[in-house]
Amino acid sequence: MNDRWNNAKLYESYVGRWSSLAADKFLNWMNLKDGLVWLDVGCGTGALTKVILNSQNPKKVICIDPSQYHTDFSREVISNDRAEFYVCGAEKIPIDDESVDAIVSGLVLNFIPGIELALAEFKRVAKKSAAIGAYVWDYSGKMEMMRYFWDAAGSLFEDAYEKDEAIRFKICNSSSLGDLFISAGFSNVGTTFIDVPTVFKNFEDYWNPFLSGIGPAPGYCISLSEQKRELLRQKIYSSLPIEKDGRIKLIARAIAVKGIK
Repeated sequence: MNDRWNNAKLYESYVGRWSSLAADKFLNWMNLKDGLVWLDVGCGTGALTKVILNSQNPKKVICIDPSQYHTDFSREVISNDRAEFYVCGAEKIPIDDESVDAIVSGLVLNFIPGIELALAEFKRVAKKSAAIGAYVWDYSGKMEMMRYFWDAAGSLFEDAYEKDEAIRFKICNSSSLGDLFISAGFSNVGTTFIDVPTVFKNFEDYWNPFLSGIGPAPGYCISLSEQKRELLRQKIYSSLPIEKDGRIKLIARAIAVKGIK
């Protein structure tokens, strides 16, 4: 699939609003000291970078993303002289060997085409004993807002199966992430689950972001005819745990991995 990521505001309304909550818990788990030089791989709309700047007292945060749009957006909203931005992919990072103390990546690893090349780059730019960590959504399990969508779509349409993020992104489980870091040569590799509450005020608050076309599930949603999209909307509505006041209380689970160079 050719996923669209060209509207930061729409991304925020879809899943970005939960990203900073996951970022905060992830950084607490990483448990690193102040004054480090950080590299944020796939900075996107800047959710993880903002939390690093606000909670980790970094010396500097180097932010990279292949999207000029997202890099410009992050630079504008963060506006901090300790943050540097580069437009590039993770497979070729334009910084010196052994120049960063910590490398992190939030909700990005599964979208990197050359993941082995990227991890080799992580190893190249990391100082000795640097910490490397990442987290991805648990698409097959407790990333519930997406799971309800794809379960409903898969029950209605044959072509939904191969587009389901749980099928597309095989590395998004703790075993595969751990093996990936071990294969890359990192030591002291560990994984954990990060759960954040995702409370939608009503069904429209849940459903409307899927009409944005931003990301895999919304991209699939808008590719459907109006008739099929309405069938999907009704199927999801009937399956969600909607409370008497209209709220929908779900969980967004991320799977995190960390290691040491």
